[in-house]
Amino acid sequence: MSVTELTGTVSVRAYTVGRVEDIPLGEGRAFVAGGVQVAVFRLRDGSLHATQAACPHAGGPLADGQTDPRVLVCPLHLFAFSWSDGTATGGGLRLRVYPVRDVAGNLVVDI
Repeated sequence: MSVTELTGTVSVRAYTVGRVEDIPLGEGRAFVAGGVQVAVFRLRDGSLHATQAACPHAGGPLADGQTDPRVLVCPLHLFAFSWSDGTATGGGLRLRVYPVRDVAGNLVVDI
């Protein structure tokens, strides 16, 4: 879709991956942002979260996982990951979490 480069010490790019209404409340969808597969979730409270698309444990499709405002649960083996920093609640594994926002109805993910 579209890309915007942000300046700073770390190069971050903002990618428009779709529309907010592409994701029903309480669900996730997979997208590609700058060649990176991401899973974007729209929680029932309307908040947005984004992470890598595949579980680091066994490659499960995280967009199909269950989530609440605190954690994301992989659909394959029920590994749970914190939205705040991507750490597994059981320890050992970590997800990449990405900033995501609604810009005029567009889903924008920073990679």
